[in-house]
Amino acid sequence: MDVSAAARAIKRGEIVGVPTDTVYGLAADPYDEAALDRLYDIKGREEGKPIAILVADLDQGLLLGAMSDRALDLAEQYWPGALTLVVPRLDTAPTWLGDVRRRTIALRCPDHPVVLELLRLTGPLAVTSANRSNEDPVNSAAEAEAVFADEVLTYLPGRAGGGAPSTLVDLTQPSERVLRPGPLEP
Repeated sequence: MDVSAAARAIKRGEIVGVPTDTVYGLAADPYDEAALDRLYDIKGREEGKPIAILVADLDQGLLLGAMSDRALDLAEQYWPGALTLVVPRLDTAPTWLGDVRRRTIALRCPDHPVVLELLRLTGPLAVTSANRSNEDPVNSAAEAEAVFADEVLTYLPGRAGGGAPSTLVDLTQPSERVLRPGPLEP
């Protein structure tokens, strides 16, 4: 499976397995509410629990989230990389993305050539770890396919780089908070 075929699958509303710099993930078009619902269903994810949005670069992120000076500093220092930033969601982003109640969105630019190429073709993607909810994440296309089989039709080959989810930092409050420790300590 090549990246351009995976991009076409995303645009058709399919869920696509993708390697990232942290764990192997499942990706959907965040602008396609039905595809996002399928992603929740396949994973068994709690309804309303936000899914991070991966972007190819800061410019894509700025289309979805309001970046404070601190968010911009962290993005410039750690992107691409294993840092997810929770920021206020812009009105240009679909209302179903992120934490609907708080109007926030989690953005990350991954440091993996395969998913970056896909993001350049598709634009931002909703990506969650390729595992059933409350199970350990997997690190390769083969491991993801063993979990999801034909529930996901397209798996980009490759291994994830880190094996641990990204560091998740909330920048929407007066003082920043690490919501999930990970490989980076900003």
